[in-house]
Amino acid sequence: MSAVTAREHAIADRLYARRRFGNALAVVLAVGTALFGLFFLGWILWTLFAKAVGGINWALFTQMTPPPLQEGGLLNAFFGSAVMCAMAIGIGTPLGVAAGTWLSEYGKARKAGTVVRFVNDILLSAPSIVLGLFVYTLIVMQTGGNFSALAGAIALAFIVLPVVVRTTDEMLQLVPVQMREAALSLGVPQWKVIIQVLYRSASAGIVTGILLSLARISGETAPLLFTAFGNQYWNSNVLQPMASVPVVMYQYAGSPYESWQQLAWAGAFVLTVFVLLVSLSARALLLRNKISND
Repeated sequence: MSAVTAREHAIADRLYARRRFGNALAVVLAVGTALFGLFFLGWILWTLFAKAVGGINWALFTQMTPPPLQEGGLLNAFFGSAVMCAMAIGIGTPLGVAAGTWLSEYGKARKAGTVVRFVNDILLSAPSIVLGLFVYTLIVMQTGGNFSALAGAIALAFIVLPVVVRTTDEMLQLVPVQMREAALSLGVPQWKVIIQVLYRSASAGIVTGILLSLARISGETAPLLFTAFGNQYWNSNVLQPMASVPVVMYQYAGSPYESWQQLAWAGAFVLTVFVLLVSLSARALLLRNKISND
């Protein structure tokens, strides 16, 4: 009896030692991978800051994009990016919220809902340059090759749309069923339940999805090359070509002029800071909503 017990203890000790070794190896690999990623992230950010610090000045935000060998700023590019991103959010958000609401509340048990979710996932992972070419064919070519900020905003809206659809669908599904049943049992119409109960409960998550989509489109270059194209001058007409920070960065980074390269690095730094602030705002909003619910 004691021999069997000793043998069982020996087997258990070997299994325990093997599991400890496997756990330690997994921890080392996980930490090493995390440090590897953080190292290159820090390297990229430090390079960006070192290259851009010389171009961060008041002129960057108050002067237009300059001709070669002259000083200037990115005022028209900042304005163009703000206009097109705002228009894209304005187009994509209502459609995305409506589609996500239908998926969550009406199409959950329907085959059409499954098809819509599948198509939305494809659109979510579609390369942005493909969306830009689609809008180029759909709008720019049909208007005689007229590039415009409106076409650029529509291309960006195709990027916003699937993100908002997915976020709205998931956030509404997280709302407890009891809240729906309680409201419906009082005789409240379903559309009122959605607006007054579900949207209020899921508002933080939906707004977070909108902010994340804004952070994503703010750095998109490829769709704007085929739609908004770019403009070296100030333009507030959305039916004409308009400058944007990503396109200016793309053009200036590959130029032989040092002043243009400096502006490209400065624009990249400002864009990175903007994306960071938007991402932090989204996380802070989710955290505040979680704390208030707890």
